Amino acid sequence: MTAIEVRPVPQPAYASLVGAGLSPVLARLLAARGVAAPAELSEGLEGLLPPDTMKGLAEAAALLADAIAAGESLCVIADYDCDGATACAVAVRGLRMLGARVDYLVPNRFEHGYGLGEAVVELAAAHPRLGKPDWLITVDSGIASVDGVRAARARGMRVIVTDHHLPGPELPEADAIVDPNQPGCGFGSRNLAGVGVMFYLLIALRAELRRRAAAQPAGPAAAAGASGRASPADAPLQNLLDLVALGTVADLVRLDRNNRLLVAAGMRRIRAGRACAGIRALLRVAGRDARRAVSADLGFALGPRINAAGRLADATLGIECLLTDDEARADELASELDAMNRERRKIEATMRDEAMADLDSLAEGGLGVVVFREGWHEGVVGLVASRVKERLHRPAIALAPSSADPAVLRGSGRSIPGVHLRDVLDLVDKREPGLLLRFGGHAMAAGLSMRADGVARLAAAFDEALAELADPACFARVLATDGGLEPGRIGLDLLEEIEAQVWGQGFPEPLFSDRFVVERQTIVGERHLKLALRHGAQRLDAIAFGRTEPVPSDALLAYRLLRDDWQGRARVQLVIEAVAPAL
Repeated sequence: MTAIEVRPVPQPAYASLVGAGLSPVLARLLAARGVAAPAELSEGLEGLLPPDTMKGLAEAAALLADAIAAGESLCVIADYDCDGATACAVAVRGLRMLGARVDYLVPNRFEHGYGLGEAVVELAAAHPRLGKPDWLITVDSGIASVDGVRAARARGMRVIVTDHHLPGPELPEADAIVDPNQPGCGFGSRNLAGVGVMFYLLIALRAELRRRAAAQPAGPAAAAGASGRASPADAPLQNLLDLVALGTVADLVRLDRNNRLLVAAGMRRIRAGRACAGIRALLRVAGRDARRAVSADLGFALGPRINAAGRLADATLGIECLLTDDEARADELASELDAMNRERRKIEATMRDEAMADLDSLAEGGLGVVVFREGWHEGVVGLVASRVKERLHRPAIALAPSSADPAVLRGSGRSIPGVHLRDVLDLVDKREPGLLLRFGGHAMAAGLSMRADGVARLAAAFDEALAELADPACFARVLATDGGLEPGRIGLDLLEEIEAQVWGQGFPEPLFSDRFVVERQTIVGERHLKLALRHGAQRLDAIAFGRTEPVPSDALLAYRLLRDDWQGRARVQLVIEAVAPAL
């Protein structure tokens, strides 16, 4: 059973925020998430961490400025998830704004695997539009591509790596590396997504072009200004922030203050109708109103549709949707992505049901879970791992056969707070050398490839590594909430206060807990429980998705607020996340 707890609220921070005019509820929510002073609520981009402390950024900007001046060709090597797709779109759009000759290439998940591999280098060397590019620029990948970078340089291409993943024991011999997680980087946040790293590189490149233009007033930049054309040094990079917001939220990186500033700026553009054509089209096909878009729409509506292309086919479709400025083309691509996402859901549902059926046969008492079936789709294993993790509150790895090599399995893992998944896999690799062919990722998510005959070895080594590295307290199922609300306080005014803020990984969406009287409950859609609740004198509708078990008539419920615009009338519905006996 899940224990429902209330987050502590630092009283000095709470008092300071209330004193600045925030409502007591919002002040409580923000103080509990580490906001200590009203100054931290400013959403202006002047609050962003300065780029000059990011290792490799100045060098990469200077190299790109030289390449642009020389008319050299640049090829962006993308990744196939939403962060990689948005980082690619930001790179291509931004570099074109800044005067570069640039195109892109995205590896196929099934044929090429992850990152800048040697096969991808060969594809880049025969690029259909660029020919052999002078430069390769990785986005959301590359920090572990030691062999790929070496192969690119052997083919006469220079390489700039932009990434946010943790490096391995050896760094690639790139011309420049920009990654806030590389050794020796003093940047104030290690939580940037790949798209955020690329955005910072564009900021640094624009600053470098401005310095050069100022040093040579009679040069091309001055001539462009005199002719009335915009100089690349004045490129409006803020126009890319909708894409930065989408990739940041979808990649589930921690929303520290710097990331919240980036996401908030992007959300302002989206709500004002200034998003790119692709994001507007994706919102339409998902049935979301751009004027009322919230960060959760990026993570739960847009992100899965972009990801569907890379999971089932080719991520090019998602990237093209984010690059086009043609409204009709954007609608067409968004519709194709929506259809792919529906197909992905069907595949995921089958795999999820099979995984859940297999859980009963696993040994009890294990700290981690490894699930595998021969017929599973390798592009969907991450979603299955996430479902298993949610069901058992245990780190989980799901595996499927590689379509490129039947002797190899490809897997994806998801973790729980307090268990750093990449560190666990690193220990597995040390204890079972040769079992993992490749691995990488973050604290909460990781990917791997391994020998097809090693599933039992992986399960045992995974459990042993968790026992050594993880605090046992992490495995207790505890749901942190923001406590109760006064009767009558639940309503559209409170919901709009909440919707105006940015929530996400590490800065969780508000989750309240209160004692309710359950007046009526019925099963709808065969899988969900619809409830009529009473909270003091207030009556409220609620739904518990994926639950058919009845709720006690007097219960402690953990819930979040959801806008329901049924038949044009806006109201608040409660979404039940957990149930406990009333105290």
